[in-house]
Amino acid sequence: MVKVHLWSSARSVLDGVETVELEAKNARELLQRLAAEYPALQSQVDRGIAVSIDGVIHNTPSFQPIDENSEIYLLPRMAGG
Repeated sequence: MVKVHLWSSARSVLDGVETVELEAKNARELLQRLAAEYPALQSQVDRGIAVSIDGVIHNTPSFQPIDENSEIYLLPRMAGG
């Protein structure tokens, strides 16, 4: 299991929960499991979430590997223009 730190609006949806623990081998699996285990976050996952893995932010997370010691932060994906 990996400890996942949530961004502020996700925390409010989950009644103040700051971290969750999920089993995932890559960023894509992490987001799938997040939505499955916490259905209240499905709409935010659908809109897009950036995943920071060990200090590197992935705006389009896919198969970036995660190991159980990885430091994971989820962030709302930023759009620029």
